[in-house]
Order: sequence, then structure tokens, then C-alpha cells
Amino acid sequence: MAWRKAPPQLVSLFDSVVPRDPRVVRRPMFGYPAAFANGKLFASLFEDSVVLKLSPEDRGQLQAAHGASAFEPMPGRRMREYIVLPEALLSDRVALDRWLSRALDYVLSQSGATKKAPRSASPRKGKR
Repeated sequence: MAWRKAPPQLVSLFDSVVPRDPRVVRRPMFGYPAAFANGKLFASLFEDSVVLKLSPEDRGQLQAAHGASAFEPMPGRRMREYIVLPEALLSDRVALDRWLSRALDYVLSQSGATKKAPRSASPRKGKR
């Protein structure tokens, strides 16, 4: 299954709305522009959609008020805390800025990125 490239106008919009904040790192993810804070993704493009990581309350509000949908990049592979912004909000700069700020605030409110404990060194078999 090949993913479609994000339209240039959406890439430009995304670039203009991602907060200019020293805690925000921009880098591609799966070939799409994305924004991270505390090492965690909070906003990204996927095909022709803007995807945000939001709190349960904000996801519920966005779904109830605007019909937003859960982010599912592949059928059956729903990303739990991520939601696709409705297309109508993409033309409302004030609302778009507000939702991106909420996504950034949510990620910054979470504890630092969890890291797996390093594997303990075990002696090699057959070596002494």
C-alpha cells in the first residue's frame, strides 16, 4: 500500500502553523512533515490530512463539535491518542493555531520520553 504525498499547499500551511518554539523540533516522519516536543510527535501531515496528538478531553470536543476522526494510517491500525483534523478547520487559521497549541501543550504536559532499560550484558556462549 503506497501512501500519497501531501499536497504542496498543505505542506506550506503546516509549515506556517507549527509553533515557532525552541522546544519544537521539526523532522519528517514516514516522509511527511512532522513536529515533536519532548521527543514525542504532536503534529504531522499524513497524505492530505493534519494529524494531532490531543488529550482525551480535546479529542472528544473535536469529535463532537467538528466530526473529527481517529487517526488510522492503515485499516485496523488506529493510533490511540491521535486525531485527524476536519478539512473545514484547515481554512480557519485561528482554530488551527488553537488546536496545534493544545497538541503541543498536551505533549509538553506528559512526562519525558520513556526509555527502555538497557539490556544487561550477558556472557557469550562458548566464550570464556
